[in-house]
Amino acid sequence: MIEFHLDARSGVAPYMQLIHQVRQALRLGLLAEGDRLPTVKDVAASVAINPNTVLKAYRELEYEGLVAKKPGVGTFVSGTLSDDSLSEHEPLRQELRLWLDRARAAGLGEESIEALFLSTFRAARTGTDPHTEEEK
Repeated sequence: MIEFHLDARSGVAPYMQLIHQVRQALRLGLLAEGDRLPTVKDVAASVAINPNTVLKAYRELEYEGLVAKKPGVGTFVSGTLSDDSLSEHEPLRQELRLWLDRARAAGLGEESIEALFLSTFRAARTGTDPHTEEEK
């Protein structure tokens, strides 16, 4: 079962963070059709937010066709976002773990690692140099 977490510093609305986490879990194959999501009450208690915020996220996921409510039973995954690349995830995850270990050993903190990863990811996606933001 998925465990939600919120990052108050992200600037992303809490309900959107929940939606992103469900989508990510679906893409990574961590959630599959038929899996039950935590109850609204449990999520609200675990991440200390208003239950209406959780309901909003679950409604959006339902609208997207990714989950379905079963009255009196719960909310269940009804769609998927994973693809044929799931078999490639584990070797890449292992390489990324090694990179993270090297970054920590080099003295980088969590925020520095995240900033380095995100700037490099964005630069690769847009074809820019992360140091200058100019196109290569």
